[in-house]
Amino acid sequence: MSSEPPASPVVEPPKGEQTDLGQSALRLRIRQQELLAELGVIALKRTTFSDLLDSTVRTAAKGLEAEFCKVLEYHPAENRLVLVAGVGWEAGLIGVASVGADLESPSGFALRTGKPVISNHLEREERFRTPDLLRAHGVRRAINVILQGEGAPFGVLEVDSRSPGEFSERDIAFLQGAANILGMAIERQRRERNLRSALEHQKVLIDEINHRVKNSLQLVASLLNLQATAADDPEVSQNLQEAVARVTAIARIHERLYRSPDVATVDLAAYLADICTDLAALAPQCEIVYQTKAAIPIATDRAVRIALLATELITNAAKHAGPGRIVVKANATDATASVVLCVRDEGQGLPNDFSMGRAQSLGMKIIRALVEQMGASLTINSAQPGAEFVAEIPIDPQTNVDAGG
Repeated sequence: MSSEPPASPVVEPPKGEQTDLGQSALRLRIRQQELLAELGVIALKRTTFSDLLDSTVRTAAKGLEAEFCKVLEYHPAENRLVLVAGVGWEAGLIGVASVGADLESPSGFALRTGKPVISNHLEREERFRTPDLLRAHGVRRAINVILQGEGAPFGVLEVDSRSPGEFSERDIAFLQGAANILGMAIERQRRERNLRSALEHQKVLIDEINHRVKNSLQLVASLLNLQATAADDPEVSQNLQEAVARVTAIARIHERLYRSPDVATVDLAAYLADICTDLAALAPQCEIVYQTKAAIPIATDRAVRIALLATELITNAAKHAGPGRIVVKANATDATASVVLCVRDEGQGLPNDFSMGRAQSLGMKIIRALVEQMGASLTINSAQPGAEFVAEIPIDPQTNVDAGG
C-alpha cells in the first residue's frame, strides 16, 4: 500500500453558482472591451494629454473593479516613478508621491523588464517590497504593466485594490490594452513636441539667414553709395546710384521676410511702397507719389522681379524726365489675374523716334529682360506732359516662361 496521504477531494461550487460566476466573468470581459473602445475614441479625438491620463486611470480602475489606479512616470535622474495621474488616492499626492524604480518594487520590475506584475497578496509578498504608498492606503493586491511608446518607456500603469480577490492573466490583457492606447498617445505627443522643436529651429535658421542676407545687401548698397558720392564723373556716379537702387530693392524683400512668418508670399503693395520711399531718398529732385487700392499677396520670387521692374522704370523716369512728380500705381485685376504696374512722369516725354526694342541703355535692357521673363506686356503712352509706362504682369508664374525660375 502507498504511504502517501490520500488526495484532498476537489470541492466544486454548485452548478448554479458555477453558471453565475461564468456569466459574471463574461459580462466583465465584455465591459472591459467596451471600456477600451471608449478610451480609444477619446484618444482619437486628440484629447489633451492630461485629460487622457485622467480618462485612462478611471477606465482602468472601472474595468478591474478596483478602488485605485495610477500612472507612474519614470524620472531617470532620481530613479523614481512619480505619480502623475490617479484615481482614489488622497488629495495632494498627484505630482508628489513616488515609488522606487528598482527591481525590488513591483512597478520598478514592470518598468525594467517590460513584464506585467501581479501581486494578489501584498501582505505575504516575498518577491518585492510593498511601497509605502500602498501600505498607507490599505492596498492588498496590485497589477502593473509598462507604458511603452516607440522610444524610452514613459512609466507604469498600475491598478490597486484593498478588497479581497485576485487579478488574473485576463486582467493583464485589459490593462495592457489601456496602457497601449495611452502609450500611442505618449508617442504622438513626443513626436509633435520634436516636430515643433524642429520647426522652431528651422524658423530661427531662416530668420537668421534672411537677417544676414538683408544686412549684407545693405552693406553692399552703402559701399556703392559711398563710391557714387566720391566719383568725379557724373555718369559713373549716376550708374552707381542706380546699382544702389537695385540692391536696395532686393534687400527690402529680405527685410520683409525677416519680419513675416510667411516666406512664400509677400504683400506686393506694401513692398512697392518701401521701394518708392527708398528711391525718393536717392532722387530728391523728384516727388515720387505711390498709389494702390488694396493689398496684393503674391509669391515672393514674383514680387522681387516686379519690384526690380518698378525700380528700373522709376529710376529711368527720374533720370530722363527731370525734376517733377512721378506717379506710381500698382493694383491687381481679378479679370485677368494680373498686376498692373503704372509709372508716369511729368517730364518732356519720349522722343518721337523712341523704340523700346532699339534702346541700348542698361536700364532699358533690364526692363526688357524682366518683362520677357515674367511673360508680361509693356505699353508706353504719351502722358501730356511726360510719358507713361504700363506693365501688365500675370500673377501666376506657371502661366509663362518664368515658371522654371
